[in-house]
Amino acid sequence: MHKFTQTALAVALACAAIPAFAADAAPAPTPAYTLTANVGLTSEYVYRGITQTARNPAIQGGADFTHSSGLYLGTWGSNISWYSDAVPGSSVSMEWDLYGGYRNTIGNIGYDVGVLQYYYPGRYPTLAAGAVKPNTTEVYGALSYKWLTGKVSYVVSKGLFGVDNADGSYYLDLSANVPIVDTWTLNAHVGEQKYTGTATTGAASNDSLYSYTDWKLGVTKDLGAGWSATAYYTDTNAKDAGYKITGVNGNKNLGDSHFVAAISKTF
Repeated sequence: MHKFTQTALAVALACAAIPAFAADAAPAPTPAYTLTANVGLTSEYVYRGITQTARNPAIQGGADFTHSSGLYLGTWGSNISWYSDAVPGSSVSMEWDLYGGYRNTIGNIGYDVGVLQYYYPGRYPTLAAGAVKPNTTEVYGALSYKWLTGKVSYVVSKGLFGVDNADGSYYLDLSANVPIVDTWTLNAHVGEQKYTGTATTGAASNDSLYSYTDWKLGVTKDLGAGWSATAYYTDTNAKDAGYKITGVNGNKNLGDSHFVAAISKTF
């Protein structure tokens, strides 16, 4: 046998004996969809700067379906007390959210559009003329760049959290989640809740009673294995005329300052 042929045969046999590490190292294909769930415990449920539980703890949880195309659906829930605190004879102790939308990126810019339904199951007294249940529907759009996100949520239902004639109201949200050291993230936020329409009682407008600005500053710690902990301070300039409930929260405005600590787990 020719020396070159012998050498080629030896090389071929040696290569055949080498395990196919390169093939084994090929990245796994992207799954068509993902399913995740989350559960959390918080010292108080504060949403857009307004306490939903009158300074009492809340247990919360949800689930999300995300398709590789960018489409997503989700649900989330928490205990609340604000409606029953404000409306004698009612028994409304849960917020249940349903949402869906589409998110993707264009270059370094992320975008997200969708619809969110807030649903409050419970027992309601006979509603006064012009009053509505707190169930609310919003459409939203958001743009993000690195750690900065801007979002607008626009009300398309007749009422907004129990305020009648409020379709067309909106919430503007600017948030920053900045990595600082190792597993720590700085969280900052400012928002503007704008109400439209005419109030059902008195001569005041929904705008003058219920519109406000809120802000938040805090930190989040990634604890590993899906666990995270967060703590933040939040405050608003919400007016007493719209947000102070006699006998609740120590006769304080529901939009007064709050310090909140929470822990959560994502599966």
